[in-house]
Amino acid sequence: MTKITLQHIAEAGVVGAGGAGFPTHVKLAAKADTVLLNAAECEPLLHKDKEVLRAHADAVLEGMAAAMHLVGATRGLIGIKGKYEEVIDLLRPKLAFGMEIVPLRDAYPAGDEFILVYDCLGRVVPPGKIPLAVGAVVMNVETALNVAQSASQPVTEKYLTIAGDVARPVTLRVPVGVTLAQCVAAAGGATIPDANYVVGGVMMGRLEDRHEALVDKTTGGVIVLPDDHVVVRRRRQDWRQIVRIGRSACDQCSFCTELCPRWLLGHPIEPHRAMRSLEFNLVGEANTIGTQFCCECNLCSLYSCPEDLDPKNVCTQNKRRLAAERKRWENPPFQPERPKAHLENRKAPMKRLFHKLGLDRFRNEGPLEDRLLETAKVGIPLKQHLGAACEPVVRPGDRVAKGQAVGRPAVVGGKPVLGAPVHASIDGIVTEIADGVVWIETS
Repeated sequence: MTKITLQHIAEAGVVGAGGAGFPTHVKLAAKADTVLLNAAECEPLLHKDKEVLRAHADAVLEGMAAAMHLVGATRGLIGIKGKYEEVIDLLRPKLAFGMEIVPLRDAYPAGDEFILVYDCLGRVVPPGKIPLAVGAVVMNVETALNVAQSASQPVTEKYLTIAGDVARPVTLRVPVGVTLAQCVAAAGGATIPDANYVVGGVMMGRLEDRHEALVDKTTGGVIVLPDDHVVVRRRRQDWRQIVRIGRSACDQCSFCTELCPRWLLGHPIEPHRAMRSLEFNLVGEANTIGTQFCCECNLCSLYSCPEDLDPKNVCTQNKRRLAAERKRWENPPFQPERPKAHLENRKAPMKRLFHKLGLDRFRNEGPLEDRLLETAKVGIPLKQHLGAACEPVVRPGDRVAKGQAVGRPAVVGGKPVLGAPVHASIDGIVTEIADGVVWIETS
């Protein structure tokens, strides 16, 4: 077995596959006592992490073991919902020394890495910090799989769930750079004429009007929903509507704060105070400074608020404004004892969340089709990660092979900027490089 190194991981272009896209070779250059494998997958209707674990358990555990070695961890914990008994039974006999399974409640947001650290380790990440501050490194299931494969192949494929109003909910294995529409077609197509694509999950994902948008290394799923679905209607509200309705209807019940997962961890984020700021035209920071600690889980807007208002977007609007003005709470108050008193009893049960969002009419399944989706054309985005976009290292007319680098991070002062290389996902010819995308077609 090849010993996996940070260089292997960097050259393979491995980034966080769960959505953030942080370059994994940078994360695993740190030192920690515990590696947490995030298999919680708490977004409704998504199944790809569970399906990848079921189909590729040995490789995922190999990637986890490599991560433990690189960061010097003596413990490796797998946070997975206890209801997935079949997957847990599959994993148990395969665990290496130091690895454990931590069954999680079927609640949202179990996959938030701060919540995961607390649920698995009993440690509270301070506001403004990352899990490394309490000795933990968190990685996604698919990221671990890509780490295991990094010595032999770069990241050219993606697993994602297609669900909602489709003929056949499914988890697909596709080349990076195919379109969302191709993925939906592979699930039998939309079963409604007014198909809306919610990419990444109904809670934290985005509404993507461009059905020809490209799958990248961080795409976790596509949920197809009709125009009149509450998730679509809420996504289509503009800021003026959010302010007008929030200003007139918020009665300061504070449910948004009382159920906020970061407030429950002791962080100084209070969404009801951000809602109060609407009455003052967002003037004054006493009500808004804590919004910089919002994790944008959307629980307050899509579950907690009895008036169906939008505290999440009020928080994020203020969060962006504070960042643009370079204002930061340097020594925020922190109450790490709060989760012991409240967190366990205030998690949002998934069954109730499904019902609240009208998702219980869909089939909550996504079996894996491990056969690679075929395509004659891909578009490889030069930015699929946190950091700067890559610079192309190919030109139109070049013939490329699957796995060949087509973009690399820029080098400034002799050092590459934060990023990860991107690779061709099919054999073919580079036909165009435009708008940050390298287009490749089979010859």
